[in-house]
Amino acid sequence: MHRRHPSFRLRALLAAVPVAGLVLMGTVGTASAAHTPANSQAALRLAVQRLLAHWHPTNHAVVHISLKQVTSTNWSGYADTGSGFSTVTAKWTEPKVSNCSATGPLKAVVFWVGIDGFSSNSVEQDGTLAICGQGFGALTYFTWWEMFPTNSIQPVGSTVKPGDKISASVVRSGTKYTLKVTDSTTPGNSFSTTQTCKVSGGCKNSSAEWIGERPSSGSTKLPLAKFSTWTVTAATVKAGSKSGTIKSFTDDEITMINNNTAKKVLAKPGALNSAGNSFKDVWKASS
Repeated sequence: MHRRHPSFRLRALLAAVPVAGLVLMGTVGTASAAHTPANSQAALRLAVQRLLAHWHPTNHAVVHISLKQVTSTNWSGYADTGSGFSTVTAKWTEPKVSNCSATGPLKAVVFWVGIDGFSSNSVEQDGTLAICGQGFGALTYFTWWEMFPTNSIQPVGSTVKPGDKISASVVRSGTKYTLKVTDSTTPGNSFSTTQTCKVSGGCKNSSAEWIGERPSSGSTKLPLAKFSTWTVTAATVKAGSKSGTIKSFTDDEITMINNNTAKKVLAKPGALNSAGNSFKDVWKASS
């Protein structure tokens, strides 16, 4: 089955961020909320919002190996397909990123849940992000949300750290979507926001996702930051009147590869557990 999937893009990195923002990123890192002044956190969020203004979160699929197995150059995880999706949830412990440096190549990894984006050109999503490297600075973790393509990524908390307990959900009621992330370890990173779909023709609500992702800069995909295993738990989903887990609906297991020629595996999800509500996503390579 052919699916149209634009990539999750990042353009004009240095031009998009003021010098003050870059300096701030290089010094704040993963400081706790108790030690980061409110004005510094606000400046950091503004800088990262400008930096990530052109990320496009929809899946860049390559080929369907079978109904259950898909390859993608930017996604790793699971996607359910169908119609009328209204709820997607998950929990995880924020993974540790270990091969990022302030002066090395720009690297990133994004973990999220969402509705749409697998077989449509819009996506309603939220989760966590880790990014570092030349032009950005020290490794920093964020919470964020986005209603693509009507707005850019909205960073919220900049004091997420490895080991934080994260819960994420997207819940739809008509054309309104409530996007919520709770960091129960560092509550200052938590948020809930309700947004209206403003996509021409309406949001499709044709898929639900649990995804680890690598972004791209323009047409060049960024190296995938090395992360400790991302373990998704308590994954639930609802479409129409039916509620269940990932395996309750037609599901696709998505393996991230570097390109359609070399097909080197960058990240790969394991099998669903017996309940169908948990899986492990494992980093394999950066590029």
